[in-house]
Amino acid sequence: MSDQIKNAVQQLQKAIEKTPSAANAVFRATTTSTADSFQTTSKVRGFELRLDEPADLGGSDTGPNPVEAVLAAFGSCQAIVYRAYANVLGLQVDRIDVEARGYLDVRGFLGNPAVAPGFERVSFTTRVTSPEPAERIKQLVDLVGKHCPVLDILKTPLAVEGAFEHVTSSSRLDAA
Repeated sequence: MSDQIKNAVQQLQKAIEKTPSAANAVFRATTTSTADSFQTTSKVRGFELRLDEPADLGGSDTGPNPVEAVLAAFGSCQAIVYRAYANVLGLQVDRIDVEARGYLDVRGFLGNPAVAPGFERVSFTTRVTSPEPAERIKQLVDLVGKHCPVLDILKTPLAVEGAFEHVTSSSRLDAA
């Protein structure tokens, strides 16, 4: 598998060197909520992800909640970037564990204008199990810190644009 990862990264680098516009990617997810609950289904490529809220927050607890999904996405991104760069550098990495913690004051969600509704901070611990020397792992840690997309998303303010569309359903009109 390590050769497959290394080859995939190197092929991507070559393709972008040849055609720089190939570096511009657009990722998509479509999320739907159809029941009178907090359950949602997100479609990403050919995959479906179910998110919900825990029962003590009014959900059915059928999946992680959105802020937990952000932490899982962050941990997954860290592990993937560690794995990619380890393979490119020729490092043996046996295991990567990422424990991410997001600190959130729910008063922001509940409408308190003095409290932001999102994370106040995120902290994490990454454990890399490897027989490699510490200085080589430090090189890997530095590369991941500079090149992890989800870490960058969490750390750097970005432009977010949105639109709203109202679609009138006939069921509400029929009930009136």
